[in-house]
Amino acid sequence: MSKYYRSLIPVSLVMFGLGLIAGDLIPFASVADAQSSNRAFELRTYTAHPGRLEELHARFADHTVKLFERHGMTNIGYFRPQDAPLAENTLIYLLAHDSRQAAEASWAAFRADPEWQRVAEETRRNGRLVENVDSVFLDPTDYSQMR
Repeated sequence: MSKYYRSLIPVSLVMFGLGLIAGDLIPFASVADAQSSNRAFELRTYTAHPGRLEELHARFADHTVKLFERHGMTNIGYFRPQDAPLAENTLIYLLAHDSRQAAEASWAAFRADPEWQRVAEETRRNGRLVENVDSVFLDPTDYSQMR
């Protein structure tokens, strides 16, 4: 499967899911506010090593989501693909940051966090959970409901 195709499916899935849930999760800004915003969205796709996807989900549910919030990242949504082969090894999620620079600072603080380092070490004792990470920064279009 080409890298382009692998990236297109998660983006499509996330955008469809966000369209369904955005009204309940995200307060909408006025058009004037939204156009002046420089908030950055980050779409991340994790490919887990075979047999490790449920451990990855547990790590996010039990630790990672809270740590992201602690370091200034806004959790928008977490998704499981419905269809094979992605359903067998893929976690897709969307974060919001105040800016691209804020994202860089948040990720640096997250990686340096002693709690994250402890959790990462514990969950990797039988090998790494994640085989590959794709990260794409996104800007909403001027007609997007999400800002």
